[in-house]
Amino acid sequence: MTEQNIKKQIEELKEKINYHNHKYYILDNPSISDLEYDKLFRKLKELEEKYPQYKTDDSPTLRVGSAPLSKLGTVIHKTPMLSLDNAFSEEELLAFDARVKKNLKKDDIEYCVELKIDGLAVSLVYENYVFTTGATRGDGVEGENITNNLRTVKSIPLKLIDAGKHDIPDYLEVRGEVFLSWKSFEQINIEREKNGEPLFANPRNAAAGSVRQLDSKITAKRNLDVFIYSCDTPLKNIKKHSDTLELLRKIGFKTNEKYNKVFSDINKVIEYCKSWQGKTLPYGIDGVVVKVNDFNDQKRLGSVSRSPRWAIAYKFQFTEKKTILEDIFVQVGRTGAITPVAVLKPVEIDGSVVSRATLHNEDEIKRKDLRIGDTVMVHKAGGVIPEVIGPVKEKRKGDEKIFHFPKKCPVCSSPIFREEDEAAYRCLNSSCPAQIAEGLKHFIRGMGIDGLGEKIVEQMAEKGIIKSFVDLYKINKDDMLKMERMGDILAEKLLKNIEESKNVKLKDFIYSLGIRHVGEHISDVLAKRYKSIENLTHAKPEDLIEIEEIGPQVSESITDYFKDPPNRKLIEDLKDAGIVIEPVGAYGRTPLQDKKFIVTGSLENFTRDEIKDKIISLGGQVLSSVSKNVDYVLAGTDPGSKYDKAKKLGLKIINENEFLNMIEER
Repeated sequence: MTEQNIKKQIEELKEKINYHNHKYYILDNPSISDLEYDKLFRKLKELEEKYPQYKTDDSPTLRVGSAPLSKLGTVIHKTPMLSLDNAFSEEELLAFDARVKKNLKKDDIEYCVELKIDGLAVSLVYENYVFTTGATRGDGVEGENITNNLRTVKSIPLKLIDAGKHDIPDYLEVRGEVFLSWKSFEQINIEREKNGEPLFANPRNAAAGSVRQLDSKITAKRNLDVFIYSCDTPLKNIKKHSDTLELLRKIGFKTNEKYNKVFSDINKVIEYCKSWQGKTLPYGIDGVVVKVNDFNDQKRLGSVSRSPRWAIAYKFQFTEKKTILEDIFVQVGRTGAITPVAVLKPVEIDGSVVSRATLHNEDEIKRKDLRIGDTVMVHKAGGVIPEVIGPVKEKRKGDEKIFHFPKKCPVCSSPIFREEDEAAYRCLNSSCPAQIAEGLKHFIRGMGIDGLGEKIVEQMAEKGIIKSFVDLYKINKDDMLKMERMGDILAEKLLKNIEESKNVKLKDFIYSLGIRHVGEHISDVLAKRYKSIENLTHAKPEDLIEIEEIGPQVSESITDYFKDPPNRKLIEDLKDAGIVIEPVGAYGRTPLQDKKFIVTGSLENFTRDEIKDKIISLGGQVLSSVSKNVDYVLAGTDPGSKYDKAKKLGLKIINENEFLNMIEER
């Protein structure tokens, strides 16, 4: 047999197996027996082993997994993977509908409604119709590269079907939810119990752990599944989300078409959402997603920060259970905030055991009239976070104790204080070991230092080995060996990890500092805008507040942090300790350097998020309000009131073509 014939035989086998995979896993309509399928699969595997030069990325044999990786890489999403705002009631869905109609200035809105699968969001990229890259959502901008693991998911097509016939572009990105059925979840836990391994709390955790395996052969055994819920690449002649889902199914993707519905009446949407409360399926669902169906409407509505204005997730009300509030203690956070925590008699709720729940603050305890010893109702807010709803007062016996908030910090005994406009008490002692420990934990997470667990950090703070972030880079092996259960090998490994963390991305460094109100997303926004820590240190409040994602409170928090001499000294000391902060982009001038933009109306070549990212990446700023400080107003079709105000102020108004000329991208 010639090599040409061998290659042809392999291609024919792949095509047959992919066809039968689609029939079995997507259409649920197998046309051959398992025995016949196994014969085809074994023949392909034998040929690929004998002629490895003809094994390609779309081979079904990759379903069984590949060689283990040393580390998962990262993937930058072409457009951010946004989260959804939540609605927990009929009133909140009506309010969403009202906002959509107000912003679009019309009443005839069509919604596509889909079940919200309780799994892990993923992105799948296809190039020339072959699956090439898979990633987790991560922080929305950058996710983990889980390509090898996703290749083992049998409901993910490795090669698209009839893609050319449907005018599918050579580059296609879709997004979906990887999940485990209840049956598969149960089987995994039975196996883990046999092996003496800790059990997974719920299918979502099991799915998340499965796709993050370094050894994809383990993932292959987990029987993961997927539903695709969106396409991030424009498709020819497709103007509605529901039509997109239909086309994706035709080219090989598994969509939850049985339960996807389209309604033109918000009351019908609400009725459908409520009808699913309490229903069970072979897999977990935790709500219903409501999306504006028309893509032009979606584009006009745009997004805010981390969520689109055109979609919302209606979350189910979850199981409530009775248990005993056995005690209340307080813990100290990295900012000194004193938080009361409920100690509960362990109770199983929606697949996991709950024994702790935050009570937020003193006012919350008083408002709910909670007492130690009470029988209380507990649920998971949003299906995730344990929450004490309130006491069952008729169960009281009279010996329940009223909780009195402490007058001093439970860790360092310093006085605690509560600002008039704040709900939380705070320990004002910046040397408090609890604050140091919690701040260190946050710093370590931000800097990506592996292995330094909470117990080790708490010991370091208690023993006074580390009193600031800088001390972390001064510790030696003798210091490490003072920790409980610390041996030579672990000490050396931790010191190596600390040393490797010295090269850090700007966004991660900003996040690690623990600036109040500055999380991962805002850290990324600041890094892209200011390019270096030096620029950010000198940021002016009036400039910060003009950034769309940053309000007065966050602006004040950032400027207060960098005005504080000890904080500026900390940054310099960290640099002296060897920290190298990678700046964003080049230091040279960029086409839009320091130019301030307002964007209004719909653009042809960019979504609202894409144009914002483009302007920021080229050194410009996107402002949220019109003023004389604005350099350019980029106006698309159907511009809003900002356009009228800009004309009155005599600002420079440009169209999309003029903008593209400015950045030399025509």
